[in-house]
Amino acid sequence: MKRIGPSLANEISRRTFLKLSSASSLAFEPKGRAFGVGKEGSYSRSSTHAGGTSSSNFQAAIRQFLAERCLTRTEVDTYLDPSQPNWAQFDPVMGYTLRDSVIQNGMDNSRTFETYVKTGERLTINYAQRPCRMNTYGDSFTQCSQTSNGESWQEYLAAHLGEPLRNFGIGGYGVYQAYRRMAQVEATGVSADYVILNIWGIDDHLRSIDAWRWLRFAQTWRKVPGALYMVHGNPWAHVRLDLTTGNLLEIENPFPDPQSLRQLADPEFVYEHFKDDLIVKLLVTEWNGAAADRDELAALAEALGVKTDFSSPQATSATALGVRVEYGLRAGIKVIEKVRAFARANNKKLMILLSYDSGAIGAACRGLPRPDQSIVDFLKAGDVPFVDGLQKHVEDFQAFKLSAKDYVSRYYIGHYNPQGNHFFAFAIKDPVVAWLDPKPPAYRPGIATIPPGA
Repeated sequence: MKRIGPSLANEISRRTFLKLSSASSLAFEPKGRAFGVGKEGSYSRSSTHAGGTSSSNFQAAIRQFLAERCLTRTEVDTYLDPSQPNWAQFDPVMGYTLRDSVIQNGMDNSRTFETYVKTGERLTINYAQRPCRMNTYGDSFTQCSQTSNGESWQEYLAAHLGEPLRNFGIGGYGVYQAYRRMAQVEATGVSADYVILNIWGIDDHLRSIDAWRWLRFAQTWRKVPGALYMVHGNPWAHVRLDLTTGNLLEIENPFPDPQSLRQLADPEFVYEHFKDDLIVKLLVTEWNGAAADRDELAALAEALGVKTDFSSPQATSATALGVRVEYGLRAGIKVIEKVRAFARANNKKLMILLSYDSGAIGAACRGLPRPDQSIVDFLKAGDVPFVDGLQKHVEDFQAFKLSAKDYVSRYYIGHYNPQGNHFFAFAIKDPVVAWLDPKPPAYRPGIATIPPGA
């Protein structure tokens, strides 16, 4: 077996990934039925040995995978038409940013109202007239998707602290994309002395290594009512790892204008452009475990310290998933190091928040191991303050006489509901107060009344 680099970490438990995939966005749907790693799926059993296949069969599987997820011309035209009620708009670096929207995706089937100002952040309501010293970055759990203006954790926290927080979160972004947005914004007139990076579970790390995240969710997304007006996950700036050196490789968006985006509606172009993409090949093997370049997968697994099992298509799929997750977590640590260096170079104070979906919280409340322990261990060993939202939820769960399922339903409707955002605001409140100097108005010392605007 050909080596492609030194062993870089401890082995990852395949069983952990089998547990993870059934309740997360890591799962895929092969043609014909829903499929999660560890479940029965429909496979093309053209290989002569379990988990292996010829080069031509693997390329055929890649071609099928890409063709089924290729954009349609209608999707591209609708997305690029500013008169359509889209929630996103094209961006040459990040693929897309957000625009004003009203979507029926809130609690009790309500509509949610999202407004964005010229500088790019979500509308600030509480203490908007006061100077802002905190900017927040991340994905939809920072954006606070599925809740309306005023119902975000930033607004709940601002109301309590007596000072504003800006919300630069964008649904779908990974850790690297959030960092790039941070670098852009902090070079403008709305920069802040304190920057908060919110990381969602393990998927934010996997998004950092996606060249085109749309490939991971297009099949499911297209079943959502109104999905035609909600295309996102465009190609963007992303990262890869040099497994020989361990260095982070930053790759700019190869589709930096609307015209280039139209090429993604051409199946042949999409195949030629993405057929050799490392992450695409891992995704194809997860989707169809009988299709794999087993030698390449084994070499990559060895370099990352991930156990391999090619005894069946299902086991091969799980191996590919394990490799992709470990690769993403390694890249995530490197991106966090980059964010930390950026903050230091620009004399900013950095805090990292860890947030999670309902599946991860429910699993933790049932006592199952967390999938991102390597990230937590890295943060504990560093000097950047962070708040572990998963641990905060486990501590909160212990105060209730509820099942884990009933507990998470209090706070989640997919993303946090308003009550979930309220919980998160006060879960991070004490660390934020301790972090700020001077203290926010609500926590300044002394018993005298502070004059308005002081």
